[in-house]
Amino acid sequence: MINRRQFFKGAGTLAFAGLASSALGKANAGVLTPTTRGYGPLVPDPKKLLDLPQGFSYQVISELGDAMSDGLNVPDRADGMGCFSLGNNKVALVRNHELQAAHLSIQPESIQTHTTDLAYDKFENGVALPGGTTTLVYNLDTKVVEKEFVSLVGTIRNCAGGITPWGTWLTCEESVDKPNGVISKEHGYIFEVPADAETLVEAKPLKAMGRFNHEAACVDPETGIVYLTEDRGDSLFYRFIPNVKGQLDKGGKLQALRIKGVPQFDSRNWDKARMNLGEWLNVDWVDLHTPESPNDDLRVQGYKAGATLFARGEGLHWGSNELYFCCTNGGAKQLGQIMRYQPHRSQSQGSQPQRSQQQGATADSASSLETSGGRLQLFVESDDASLFNFGDNLTVSPNGHLIVCEDQYTEVVDNHLRGVTPEGDIYNVAKLHAQTELAGACFTNDGSVLFVNMYSPSKTLAITGPWMAL
Repeated sequence: MINRRQFFKGAGTLAFAGLASSALGKANAGVLTPTTRGYGPLVPDPKKLLDLPQGFSYQVISELGDAMSDGLNVPDRADGMGCFSLGNNKVALVRNHELQAAHLSIQPESIQTHTTDLAYDKFENGVALPGGTTTLVYNLDTKVVEKEFVSLVGTIRNCAGGITPWGTWLTCEESVDKPNGVISKEHGYIFEVPADAETLVEAKPLKAMGRFNHEAACVDPETGIVYLTEDRGDSLFYRFIPNVKGQLDKGGKLQALRIKGVPQFDSRNWDKARMNLGEWLNVDWVDLHTPESPNDDLRVQGYKAGATLFARGEGLHWGSNELYFCCTNGGAKQLGQIMRYQPHRSQSQGSQPQRSQQQGATADSASSLETSGGRLQLFVESDDASLFNFGDNLTVSPNGHLIVCEDQYTEVVDNHLRGVTPEGDIYNVAKLHAQTELAGACFTNDGSVLFVNMYSPSKTLAITGPWMAL
């Protein structure tokens, strides 16, 4: 288990101000207070790909067009990713590819002609839609990819997702496309990919988990509840309570978060600060009765029932008794927020939150889960683009800091991996020189290797270094 300090600080103590790129800033009452340099200044990469601190290094383990074990070639637009231990010091990386039907022509030729009955959706000529996942089996001893293959296909815009305690990857469609003469099925669903799959799996939509612009997912290992983000400017934050823990295909109940006593609360802080940094707000959950949402109106349903608005919910990571998620363009300057949520726990379950990748095994009764609430905190809100700009995917490092991938929307981007300390301080972990985003950051169970994707042209990197030095 990864031990770490408490994250909470009093309301109003976390804010941001300008600071040199090699250092890290925290503001108390608006006054800049340099506190830490993280892992130290970034060292220029002679290959001009990824700058890292002294003592860190990267290896490109997969990239667009590489020949895979199944005879196909690595697709483009690598996005969210999960890391799973396979034993014998090997890991499986299940990697999303955020591809739409229109992207087929710019994919490797092998993908352009890929036909299979296991695809969720196909073109009229039988070729599978290119969105989906690939799986890499990587040997941590030899530092070699031993196997690589398409593991799910026929979907659209597989953006982020999340790992489950039972060893699967939830890959999420950030799309609500309908049949239009090119595609034949409705999209906007979650699909499940076993980490130990050795070949392509059948793509089965988990429709009870909702049809919307899915972004990321994470599972509370105590209860089996799945939390979900939505990439929309007026998004909601969802949870899915399965009828059977660990069996999402058995259906369940979909709900949206609501601030208790403040219906239709707006957490985005775009026009004024309704949600204060560090302040805890009690929440409950409202039921959503038409999860398949043929009119793409789940967020409208929820808002009418009092649910809280969020600014483009994206990356989401479960810890021990709490989770964190990015709101990409939240805040007065629309540079991004990070929210922190703690579900209600009984005294017997314990109430001291710590971030961790450890998975538990006990479950509450279905009735108590449906009515249980929790509390929400605005943990980070950026007002300085040089410190934090459009946080997207996020994960946790072995020392308990968050690692956040930036995804800027400017013509020329300056995307970084940012570290966030338990006090809310921000520092640089890496700087990307390519004009694309970093995505899918995930650690091995022992915290020795961070894997991360470059979106396009797609590359997957393995980063090693003294992650426990802080």
